[in-house]
Amino acid sequence: MGWLSRLAEWREQRQLARHAIDERLWQAVLQAYPFIAERSEADRTALRRLCSLFLARKQFHGAQGLVIDDLMAVCIAAQACLPVLGLSLDHYDDFVGIVVQPDEVLAPRTVTDEDGVVHEYAEALTGEAMEGGPVMLSWHDVAHAGAQADLVYNVVIHEFAHVLDMRDGVADGVPLLPTAAERQAWVEVLEAEFEDFVRRVDAGEDTLIDPYGAEAPEEFFAVASEAFFVAATDLRDEHPRLYRLLAGYYRQDPAVG
Repeated sequence: MGWLSRLAEWREQRQLARHAIDERLWQAVLQAYPFIAERSEADRTALRRLCSLFLARKQFHGAQGLVIDDLMAVCIAAQACLPVLGLSLDHYDDFVGIVVQPDEVLAPRTVTDEDGVVHEYAEALTGEAMEGGPVMLSWHDVAHAGAQADLVYNVVIHEFAHVLDMRDGVADGVPLLPTAAERQAWVEVLEAEFEDFVRRVDAGEDTLIDPYGAEAPEEFFAVASEAFFVAATDLRDEHPRLYRLLAGYYRQDPAVG
């Protein structure tokens, strides 16, 4: 197996060389997204390397005439790679395409109620992750993610959390975990945190995590992941058990830098 390992390393080095991120571009990303700039130097260095590999392995497609330039691609890559900084880029192997819309889009939806009546409507989307890809993102929301961090909102992290959630074939707020015991422990904490969160939202309380998370456990995982990466200290203070759960899964502790 030695030659396979050497071949993989050679390919990775070629990808890193071909997709090296220019210093000017990287500084622009750090300026645009303070929650990335605030990470430790070691984290930023590892993230920059991971972004190069991400750019080598993914394909970007601009919709409605949108042209994806290098800065746009690096901005998306930097935020998409944050969740796997302590894991592996292999967690994103199930898809290749990233579709970037200029702004939110209206997606047709059909729902059949319990009486069998079919309802059709249009849902406004700023992002969407589908099993096997592609991932759709609104560039307007991507570009403003730094300014919107105070709102604890990040569409890229949200959708890529869904990608991680769907690695076991189902979006349910429970990512693929190594053992049944770890899965059971995850479910116990997530269910308790979700139920308490729904109670607070229904009571009209202000919450750090986006109230949209009360829709379903999978949405709660996604919005909690947004908070974990853009408002780590606040999440740790308000939801210590949830923070520890996410820190264990993502193998990161952003609240301490």
